[in-house]
Parts: sequence; C-alpha cells; structure tokens
Amino acid sequence: MPSSPSRRLALITGASLALLAGCGSSSDSGSDKSTAQGAASSSKVKVVASTNVYGDIAEQIGGDKVDVTSVMSNPDQDPHSYEANTQNQLSLSKAKVVIENGGGYDDFVDRMLGSGNNSSAEVINAVKVSGRTAPKGGELNEHVWYDFPTVAKIADRIAAALGKADPANAATFTKNAETFKGKLAGLEAKEADIKKKHGGEAIGITEPVPLYLTEASGLVNKTPAEFSEAIEEGDDVSPKILQETVALYSAKQVKALVYNAQTSGPQTEKIENAAKAGGIPVVPVTETLPNGKDYLGWMTANVDALASALDK
Repeated sequence: MPSSPSRRLALITGASLALLAGCGSSSDSGSDKSTAQGAASSSKVKVVASTNVYGDIAEQIGGDKVDVTSVMSNPDQDPHSYEANTQNQLSLSKAKVVIENGGGYDDFVDRMLGSGNNSSAEVINAVKVSGRTAPKGGELNEHVWYDFPTVAKIADRIAAALGKADPANAATFTKNAETFKGKLAGLEAKEADIKKKHGGEAIGITEPVPLYLTEASGLVNKTPAEFSEAIEEGDDVSPKILQETVALYSAKQVKALVYNAQTSGPQTEKIENAAKAGGIPVVPVTETLPNGKDYLGWMTANVDALASALDK
C-alpha cells in the first residue's frame, strides 16, 4: 500500500548537477587503459533500478552486457525514508532502461524522469506489470517482488527492454530470462509444498511486505489490519489494537511471526518479544537484498526459513 506523505521518498529539487572532471594520468599506457575501459563501459546498456532487488534481477538477465545502478541498496535503511539526490538524477538521466516498483513505493523515479532529463528511457513499473490492484475496501500491497509470478513477468519485460536497447544481444537476454524464470519455478514449488503441509494455518506479520509469499503458501494472516497499516505508515498503534496483536502470540493463535526487520521499532519489537516469549518462531524478512545475497538466494532463504518455522 502507498506510504503516507511523511514517509514517501523525498525528492531533492532545485539542486544543480556538477560534473567533476577527473585528473588525467601522465602515463600514456594508463591513459590508453582508461580509454579502453571507458569504451567498454559505454557499450553496455545503462540500467537504473530503484532498489537492488530489481538491480540484481537486471544483472541476472543482462550479465556483462549491462551497467546497473541500484538507488536503494542499504539493508539497514528503511526504503520509505530514502531521500533521493542529484547523483540519482544524474544516473537516471543516462539510463536506457529504468526499473521502478511503483504503487507509491518509489515516486522519486517518476518525478525525476518527469523533469525532462531523460524522456527516452524505457520505464518498467513492477506494479503495473503485476496487474495487481487494491482489494475492494482496501489498499494495494505494493511489495510485488515477493510475488514470484509477477517477478517472472518482470524478467520478461527486462529482457525485452534490454533487447530493444542492444538488439545484437537480444537472444542472450531472452535466454538468461528463461534460466532465471526456471529457478523462480523452483521457489513456487517450495510454496506449493508449504501449502500442502500447512495450508490454512495462521501466521502474524508486522507489515504487509511478505503477504504475497505467505498467501501463495496457503497461510492465513491473523494480524489486525489496523496494526500492520499503522506500522507501515509510521503511525502509532492504539493500545487496544496493540493488545489484540500481542494476544495472538501469548495465546498461541498463530504458528509463526513474519517480521519486517528493516523497519523495526518499539511496537514491532514488543510483538517480536511476545512471539519469542510464547515460543512462536520468528521469520525475519527485509525489503532490499541483504549484503552478499542475490535475489534468488535471498528468496530461497526466506521460503526455507518460513517452511522450517512452520514445521517446528
């Protein structure tokens, strides 16, 4: 669901872009090497992704034919509080392909592109690709990178966009996307296995981040919507709702807590402590890639952790 204005990604406007010229080398061989490296880099398709989740997927498909910049990549930072800057503007101005999440998650991308600096870039909006819409009476869950069928569609769109920018390597991009989707199918099989063993069982969450994964696994979220929505929006949870949420764990009404470790605070920590005190397994998840992980490895770890928690 879209973040409130106070948490939406802020755009720094009115700043001028200063391009700093690098110092030249006095060595002819060094200069030749630098020129060769620059030529190799310029031949690659420049891709800008709003987060390293989409940046990694682009690298999996583009291989050494792409030059990817991921705007948000710090696993210790809440993406909702990210402040875009002039360096991001510069990267976007040079991109041939831009991958954004959409759904209000990374509005700074459209704002910067709308400033007229790069109207030729092909923009892939993950939420639009997903076809997901807000449920009747509810709000859109924009965390579509936890939805594996959507990620497969995004892979195809990335391959097509890269092939358009670099026709000579289009077949390679398509082949890489097929390989990537084959591995995604393995993750969907893991979800199906969880559903077979634990379908209908109850879990709790702190935010809607993992819901596409847990729903595909046949699990039922018992967390009051008022709690998870307030946490995502950065609002305080009422004492009544907080008490109801704590009771899910103290009364052992759920089998696991799937916890967004990237945006923890006093109220979510109280829920985590209640789960641990009640002997309820806690499965931490994040919104961006942890250090040293690629998308497939990260999601495999998430699904395996959920399965392990439910099997206890």
